[in-house]
Amino acid sequence: MEDIWVGKYLVKADRYYTKDHEWALVKGNRAWVGITDYAQRELGDIVYVDLPSVGEEFEIGDTLANVESVKSVSPVYAPLSGSVVEVNEALSDEPALVNESPYEDGWMVVLELKDPSEVEDLLSPEEYAGILAEIVMEEKGERVSLNLPEEETEEVIEESLETLPEEEVGYEEKER
Repeated sequence: MEDIWVGKYLVKADRYYTKDHEWALVKGNRAWVGITDYAQRELGDIVYVDLPSVGEEFEIGDTLANVESVKSVSPVYAPLSGSVVEVNEALSDEPALVNESPYEDGWMVVLELKDPSEVEDLLSPEEYAGILAEIVMEEKGERVSLNLPEEETEEVIEESLETLPEEEVGYEEKER
């Protein structure tokens, strides 16, 4: 599967997502966790990342880390339950790695998963891209283009159109 672009925002095809803009790359019983391209761009220049300690345990939705940017301090929520087995020590010296490489060098922690089946409750890349497209259109007033695989594009567009009032869509649906 190919990576997806929602306007200028990259959505990697090999991971799962949350509505709060965290990602999880699951390999076996472990998950690498970080924030999305959209989240890092919204935060601006990241100057500090407060990471948990190895051994700490988290449930879904717990604050896993805090990211400080020139604009604000924002929590990073645990997308899955588990215990921290590794933290990205490079972020201590170079927090800007989250801006420069949010999906690769800017990962934050590795979790040993408590219940791998929780992954089923996360968003697929296509689902996250659809939500992100709606956010960008609503909050920023920008039109976005999605480069989804062809079979997914029509489905995401239809779902997005269903959520808009008819006057915003610019046409009335006619019976076929």
